[in-house]
Amino acid sequence: MGNRLTKIYTRTGDGGSTGLADGSRVPKDHPRIEVLGCLDELNSIIGLILVQAEPDPPPQLARIQNRLFDLGAELATPGAERTQSEDVAYLEAALDGYNADLPPLREFILPGGGSAATFCHLARALCRRTERRLVALNRAEPLNPETLRYINRLSDLLFVLARVLARRDGGSEVFWQPGAPA
Repeated sequence: MGNRLTKIYTRTGDGGSTGLADGSRVPKDHPRIEVLGCLDELNSIIGLILVQAEPDPPPQLARIQNRLFDLGAELATPGAERTQSEDVAYLEAALDGYNADLPPLREFILPGGGSAATFCHLARALCRRTERRLVALNRAEPLNPETLRYINRLSDLLFVLARVLARRDGGSEVFWQPGAPA
């Protein structure tokens, strides 16, 4: 790994720009930086899920946190491609495994069902926002298609994990009741 930060502030971003891994600088509101911020938020929420799901958090989440950092490194280096089809296949295998034990969905589910499940719902929503930002960036600067697939699959996995954790933690899924009184 390259140089580690020994000093947290550099003053180089005080004018509203930030450096990418290739040495170029972009405005802090550049779509690429927006995606990196979304990934940071998503990774933080996944950290909360890990804590809330103790003592037995879903084992995939630690690997996903590391992959999100890899994805951030990919996006911080224009033209880099670190996300592979195997990464997407890993998420799909986890999805298939968890989903096999769940009853079929017949209703829409609202966020809730316990702390860890609720954080999974929040992570899914942040993942969807990350995906929207990736799509916008991809329109301007073509990205690795596997990156887009990975984030799409990750939001699916977070939804399924919310269902699993709601049941595991003694809670239950909260179903949408159309027209329910306020």
